[in-house]
Amino acid sequence: MPFSAFGKRGKGKVKQNVIRRLLIFLKPYRAYLVLALLAAAASVAMSLWAPVLIGSAVDLIVGTGKVDFIGVAGVLLKIGIAIGASALFQWLMTRSINRVTYYAVRDLRVRVFEKLKAVPLKYIDTHAHGDLISRVVNDIDQISDGLLQGFAQLFTGIVTIIGTLLFMLSISAEITIVVVLITPLSFGVAAFIAKKSFRLFRQQAAARGEISGYVEELVGNQKVVKAFGYEEEAQKKFEEINSRLYTSGVRSQFASSLTNPCTRFVNAIVYAAVGIVGALSAISGNITVGQLSSFLIYANQYTKPFNEISGVVTELQTAVASARRIFEVLDEQDEIPDAPEAAAVKTCRGNVQIEKVSFSYLPDRKLIEGLSLYAQSGQRIAIVGPTGSGKTTIINLLMRFYDVDKGAIRIDGTDIRLMTRNSLRALYGMVLQETWLFSGSIRNNIAYGKPDAGQEEVIAAAKAAHAHSFIQRLPNGYDTVISEDGGNLSQGQKQLLCIARVMLTKPPMLILDEATSSIDTRTELMIQKAFQKLMEGRTSFVVAHRLSTIRESDHILVMDKGNIVEQGTHEELLAKNGFYAKLYNSQFEQTI
Repeated sequence: MPFSAFGKRGKGKVKQNVIRRLLIFLKPYRAYLVLALLAAAASVAMSLWAPVLIGSAVDLIVGTGKVDFIGVAGVLLKIGIAIGASALFQWLMTRSINRVTYYAVRDLRVRVFEKLKAVPLKYIDTHAHGDLISRVVNDIDQISDGLLQGFAQLFTGIVTIIGTLLFMLSISAEITIVVVLITPLSFGVAAFIAKKSFRLFRQQAAARGEISGYVEELVGNQKVVKAFGYEEEAQKKFEEINSRLYTSGVRSQFASSLTNPCTRFVNAIVYAAVGIVGALSAISGNITVGQLSSFLIYANQYTKPFNEISGVVTELQTAVASARRIFEVLDEQDEIPDAPEAAAVKTCRGNVQIEKVSFSYLPDRKLIEGLSLYAQSGQRIAIVGPTGSGKTTIINLLMRFYDVDKGAIRIDGTDIRLMTRNSLRALYGMVLQETWLFSGSIRNNIAYGKPDAGQEEVIAAAKAAHAHSFIQRLPNGYDTVISEDGGNLSQGQKQLLCIARVMLTKPPMLILDEATSSIDTRTELMIQKAFQKLMEGRTSFVVAHRLSTIRESDHILVMDKGNIVEQGTHEELLAKNGFYAKLYNSQFEQTI
């Protein structure tokens, strides 16, 4: 159930649910957990044996001229063995916990990344990309730190508490009861502070995601920020978010930092009580001075786990808050899966039929209503219209990035919902106005859709896209490594590489969404010729704002407010002197 479904009363249940779900990721590595627990028990047993030995040594040196040097030497040897063994088991426990944590976090990160691939495109479109990145990277790191600290202290703490109680009971049941009676006060203080600080840590995690999203947004669009002189406003907004992150961070750290000194105060009371009661017991002859020394050490060791556990409350609270953000992603609905009868289509003739399709991104805001269209194999269909008329939406529906609300889209008579998404999208070659390149060589970027392509095929595609000449001028030609999103290339060069990528795959159908918008006029004319050759025998959908580029289209759809208001050839539409004619002529009007 998504976390948003819980009300105020359900916050405790949500927190328990988060912890339980985190433990599920540890289950495959329970062998390491068992090993860590055994190592912790052995380590603590050795460390608890030392106070007994120390008490024995004290009893061997009490009294003037009554020091048993040989006996003390034997005890010191045993103490050395106990300390060495304790350190060895402590190392084994830490190593086991590290393995459990890193394996579990690795699996969690893989699950989140797989989830981001499985959610509908709508989820990605409606969430800040920087915040999603922060969840995959920062929040999972916080979980890792919390698990490492938490499990290490949890294992040793529980075993130490149980072990010291047993050893103290073997020495004096009366003094042990005093210790146990004061202990709940320490628990109560830690629990109260932890409950109050969790809300603050959740606010801190949300603010961290918000600032990551804002920084990612501004860094990726610095040219626009500078072009509009928005630096000061951007700085103010950043400082506002950063101030909220600072405030929530300081408050959460302050709240959690109270735990340690408060529990230490309670532990000091325990130690003082043990000292007073133990001294009275020693005077009465119930215990020896050496046993009192051992008991004081045990009292300190008994209270120490409470201090250590309270000291990692910050990490644990941050981990739970971060885990909640991770599970919010994992709880999102997956994209509607392919139908059981969906088939993988290898090729098609390219007959595309849109039958009375209705679609809207938001339920209360209609966009496309009752759209119908039939594109015959090999036709070049141009889609024009003002911004927001639904041109790109048709592309999203054709590629099944979004599913239609009503109606159907068919290819060669088959509903696209009866085709697997991967095979459907492989039928199209798509070049968008927004280019995308990854950090890697020019060759790998062109061969993105056909990784097994040979060098000759890549060069042929580059030549067809008129990219070969500028690639040869690069330092290492096709082996030149470009930065993320092709940052060291011009926008036009990046678009040429995207066009070459499509020309390499030679799909049966094409989608060109302002594919030449960043290319100079001379190169565009050459690209148009290349496209003409590529489009031969292929059904093509061309979205264009510059209407001069689609005059040779077989059919032009004129859209406005989600509806086709006119359709026909360029000459037919001009002859109607309607909506298209106004759009076309407006691009050539000059203001005097």
